[in-house]
Amino acid sequence: MTTPKHFAEKLLQISAVKIEPQNPFTWASGWKSPVYCDNRTLLAHPHIRDFVKSELANMILEHFPQADCIAGVATAGIPHGMLAADLLKLPFVYVRSKPKEHGRGNQIEGGLQPDAKVVVIEDLVSTGGSSLQAVEALRNAGAEVIGMCALFTYGFPVATEAFEKAGVPLKTISNYAALLETALEKGLVSGEDMETLQTWRESPSTWGK
Repeated sequence: MTTPKHFAEKLLQISAVKIEPQNPFTWASGWKSPVYCDNRTLLAHPHIRDFVKSELANMILEHFPQADCIAGVATAGIPHGMLAADLLKLPFVYVRSKPKEHGRGNQIEGGLQPDAKVVVIEDLVSTGGSSLQAVEALRNAGAEVIGMCALFTYGFPVATEAFEKAGVPLKTISNYAALLETALEKGLVSGEDMETLQTWRESPSTWGK
């Protein structure tokens, strides 16, 4: 298994992560953020894509060896989950944010087997809300969710609490602390920027207001 900083460096190299404390981004939730992580960018980079596939597969084998199905969270978790499932030769399904409004009205696509032991794949964990909605949908369908693997987490306390409450172990390739440490070492942020970036993580919902 690689170090979180190793993957953080790859994300910075391909500009999948942008750090702009002086010109913050606005998330869909309305939160202001000095950081924006778009892991979809790495799909255009075959070597990094292969790296992620291998890391996710190794993570599943190490922490969740009893898994017999992989589930991707739509939409960004689908490609990474599919690649990992293919490498592990396991069945794959994906979970929509809500049931389709036409056809069979499925929320879970791909033929989930009853009592399947499922590992959920997510690209990014912020508050954990959408990720845990997928877990709930799988459990309602009769699956046993044994854990979640993600590419990156901001490590917000609210997410940590939510995953603990839901009883879902979360493993990630990299995280916010490793990202900041790597960015500082490479001269991409200043000491002053670091203070801003750390303050934001402590209270992202009120930062910038």
